[in-house]
Amino acid sequence: MFHHIHPYPPYIPKTATKLIVGTLPPPRFTTGNLKEGDVDFCYGSRDGQLWTILDKIFNLNLKFETTAEAIAQREHFLIKRGIGICDMVASAKREKVDASDIGMLDVELRDLVAVLQQNPKIDTLLFTGGNSKNGPEYFFRRSLKAYNISLKVVSNKVPRIHQFQLPKDGRIIKTVSLIAPSGAANRAVGSLDSYKKMKAEFPEKTTIDFRVEQYRPFF
Repeated sequence: MFHHIHPYPPYIPKTATKLIVGTLPPPRFTTGNLKEGDVDFCYGSRDGQLWTILDKIFNLNLKFETTAEAIAQREHFLIKRGIGICDMVASAKREKVDASDIGMLDVELRDLVAVLQQNPKIDTLLFTGGNSKNGPEYFFRRSLKAYNISLKVVSNKVPRIHQFQLPKDGRIIKTVSLIAPSGAANRAVGSLDSYKKMKAEFPEKTTIDFRVEQYRPFF
């Protein structure tokens, strides 16, 4: 049984008003056996698409390589834009060593409500995935039960938007459930009417282009 431990602590600049919330990076980030093109940072997998999407939205000219410069570029962007990263999962067990969310067992969650209470500027959570089993929103909903908090629907149109109130300071936090920035989620993108409409009008556009337009208003 592989013990999949999150290799990165939450990265939350003092400027942060938004948090990107996922689950776990691929197991090789825990073992340190990175591939060429990986960045040793949150969402640094060469197979992931988050930084590719943000690169396109903000014209960042990011480097996709295992270097200190590539890390520094991403940190600079997050500080400048007031964005933090705090994934839901602290650790999990796996029978099969892969990056699938559904394969996680004995999951230990981070207390994201406590993180929000410690960072009073944050008002938005950006989930890199929805409420399917073992997704970031799924785990967040589970963690809210300890605080007797529930999410209230703001918009049921993809990307779905909810909100909730923090128990101590009464702050209203908005959550946005973005389509996951992974190749595995491309099938879900392809089934959306809005994607089909985009492809009919612009056949050259890709699932990444679709995500760029979905993510843009929230970043």
